[in-house]
Amino acid sequence: MTLRTTIGTLVEEEQLNFLLTNRVPRRLLTRFMGWFSRIEQPLVRDLSITVWRMFCDVDLSDAKKQEFASLHDCFVRELKDGARPVDADPATLVSPCDAIVGACGRVSGGELLQVKGRPYPLRELLGDPARADEYARGIYVTLRLTAGMYHRFHALHDCAVEQVAYIPGDVWNVNPAALKRIDKLYCRNERALVPVAAILVAGIRLRFLDLSFNLRDAAATVIPCEVRLRKGAEMGWFEHGSTIIVLAPEGFIPCDGVQEGRRIRMGEPLMRLP
Repeated sequence: MTLRTTIGTLVEEEQLNFLLTNRVPRRLLTRFMGWFSRIEQPLVRDLSITVWRMFCDVDLSDAKKQEFASLHDCFVRELKDGARPVDADPATLVSPCDAIVGACGRVSGGELLQVKGRPYPLRELLGDPARADEYARGIYVTLRLTAGMYHRFHALHDCAVEQVAYIPGDVWNVNPAALKRIDKLYCRNERALVPVAAILVAGIRLRFLDLSFNLRDAAATVIPCEVRLRKGAEMGWFEHGSTIIVLAPEGFIPCDGVQEGRRIRMGEPLMRLP
């Protein structure tokens, strides 16, 4: 097989992936999967988990439990205590989740990169010009959670959560095929500053708030709260899969080895003050 043929095959596979995951009734399919994944009938549960594990790289060896009520229960699993050591350096922000590092770098001209050649405006992502100005000279790292990964996210550092802003939107897939084809994709999808829900997800749960954000929420919402979290403490989870965009103000730099394509685990160093 020639190099040209190989490249052509990869392009065709990527195009097919994009069509199958995006050119479909995304909202309807997302709602269906939300319902189906919660079915606790043993045969449906076992078959759906088996099919999921056939197509995704799923490691359940570090899960707190090995028996699950449903596919959803397995997907949002907790980990054994100590499964993700958290870097203790007070000058370091840690990765909030297991992920593949996507685009990362410095905010330039008020824009971030989705992928090379596809910028998007920070103001549209955050929905708040004043907040965007705080990061106008900062840095960002995009963390993409694949379907088989651990899907809970944690505090990057000791922090106080004063409010949660929810911005409704679409449910485009956030895989590389879609990122190359859909402009400002992260600004189109629903988000809770700034976990970004994707197709088959449309559900963001926060442990410290007794509610979830999903497709049924039609308006932007700001919810005041007062929560203190220690570094590495669980903040919430995605119902099925997604992306987290980490923003830090001017002065922070990426930690060694944080670059596009690298796999990173929750608790590992992500950004630091020099």
